[in-house]
Amino acid sequence: MSESSAEAVADVVASAAAASAAGAAGSWRRATGIAGAAIGVLAAGAAAGVAIERMTVGRGMRRKARLALDSAGPYGTLRGTPGKAQADDGTELYYEVDEVEPDPGPNVSPRRRRLFGRKAPAPVTVVFCHGYCLNQDSWHFQRAALRGVVRTVHWDQRSHGRSGRGVAQTRDRVPVTIDQLGRDLKAVLDAAVPDGPIVLVGHSMGGMTVMALASEFPELIRDRVVATALVGTSSGRLGEVNFGLPLAGVNAVRRILPGVLKALGQQAELVEKGRRATADLFAGIIKRYSFAGRDVDPAVERFAERMIESTPIDVVAEFYPAFTDHDKTEALACFRDMPVLVLAGVQDLVTPSEHSEAIADLLPDAELVLVPDAGHLVMLEHPEVVTDRLADLLTRAGAVPAGATVMGYGSTSSTAGPR
Repeated sequence: MSESSAEAVADVVASAAAASAAGAAGSWRRATGIAGAAIGVLAAGAAAGVAIERMTVGRGMRRKARLALDSAGPYGTLRGTPGKAQADDGTELYYEVDEVEPDPGPNVSPRRRRLFGRKAPAPVTVVFCHGYCLNQDSWHFQRAALRGVVRTVHWDQRSHGRSGRGVAQTRDRVPVTIDQLGRDLKAVLDAAVPDGPIVLVGHSMGGMTVMALASEFPELIRDRVVATALVGTSSGRLGEVNFGLPLAGVNAVRRILPGVLKALGQQAELVEKGRRATADLFAGIIKRYSFAGRDVDPAVERFAERMIESTPIDVVAEFYPAFTDHDKTEALACFRDMPVLVLAGVQDLVTPSEHSEAIADLLPDAELVLVPDAGHLVMLEHPEVVTDRLADLLTRAGAVPAGATVMGYGSTSSTAGPR
């Protein structure tokens, strides 16, 4: 992104703040319409930024294309046995369980054989935690690959997906914290995985949630967690991320973003209309901050866009401050005595791969996989890489036969490698 583009972003956000302060309804509508789209990309974890593409294509044509992709794309359609857990403040947390298929005996399915060899996996439950303003469907490809092969749990973080709005936030006006998300994960584990070994998988905010669980309940990690995967996440210092902006743009956005987010959250209905009205700009921003490659399936891009669109702007505003305070570096010690996968896209502008390298430095026995042509949503952009390494992690954890590897489900030879 050019410096002039960054300054334009800062001007947009600043104008929204000024409109709020002045209380001018007309200016507010115009400013929040644009700023709502820009701030909406934070749903993928990005800072405000602009990447306008294909603006010469007619708006009607783009709208028809989105509708076509919505109807044709199979992503996010997998469903499991539903369940609900209750957080410590009463928030209802929605989860789904995919159980293991019955033992097929000697007639092992080709898919099971590709993933783990001929023997059935050990009775382990893999729990997937999604990122900021996404939902459990963000793990679509990994869920499809592991479906019926190992027991998996997919859940929606509070105020996301099918989970209820945070009670402490809506009733008591208590700020969201990463620590609260860790306690939410504990409630889901108590309900969906009351016993047996666990593998924890977290992307972005989901990885932070896993770290918060370790900070609050280290004995649970010690006694029951047999492996952990941390994908595109950070243990702290997120306030230093520049989101691909030049210094002037970053400083301007950081200076005014908290106030703008608060103002936007207080005008949620108006901002949502603005986001819908600027859907094309919104789609360009999402693409820039979610993916790095040029050949991403348009249906996958639209799938990511839909997930992010579904997160209300007041939830975006509600969660954002928690990331600045996030620091779970000390909690990483809880994972030292187990197999750990640390995976990131090299071109991630949201949680840069340097943050994953910092985690791996503190966990010297962890496998670090850096995917060169990948952005923040690496599990959607390069699903075969993520699934391959997860299957290997399960093998290293003893959850599947030693030496079993992924065969026939994509290749990582040209795009990634452990370090």
